Amino acid sequence: MSWNEWEQIKSAVSGQPSTGMQLNQLPAEPGAGGGSGGDFVAHQDDLGAVGHEAFILHDLLGKQADIAGAGMDKDGAGSTMQAAASLKIHNFALGAMLETTVTMWDGQMKSLLQACAHISNHLDYSKALHANDDAQIAASVRQRNGAAVPVSRLSEYFK
Repeated sequence: MSWNEWEQIKSAVSGQPSTGMQLNQLPAEPGAGGGSGGDFVAHQDDLGAVGHEAFILHDLLGKQADIAGAGMDKDGAGSTMQAAASLKIHNFALGAMLETTVTMWDGQMKSLLQACAHISNHLDYSKALHANDDAQIAASVRQRNGAAVPVSRLSEYFK
């Protein structure tokens, strides 16, 4: 039974017109992608630019936001961890808190670096995959004389 049939049966039984299904939402803004506004489109140049920015961000974060490794001594402890150890030796509670802060910061930075790498790699992969798909489609859609079918001609089939 379809939704419309169910609504008709309910209306007939209750003797009142059906209100139908209503969704609580704002009307779609022009160009917001809903309704007849069109589909989501991402061009290869756009994907490449986002992937490149993610790569640059990964590089900068790796070099400039590493407080755990900054100013490393011969034992591999960064200057902030050295300060935390020194404070702890002198019984300052700040030492343990500083150590916890560095540990949390380092964990969050690793997660952020991993996310940037994932975005960059995924967009590069998607760009290459879709370029290959486009080439295969272009090779398979030809006119009788072997020339490529123009896009305007293809769009006639989707109207």
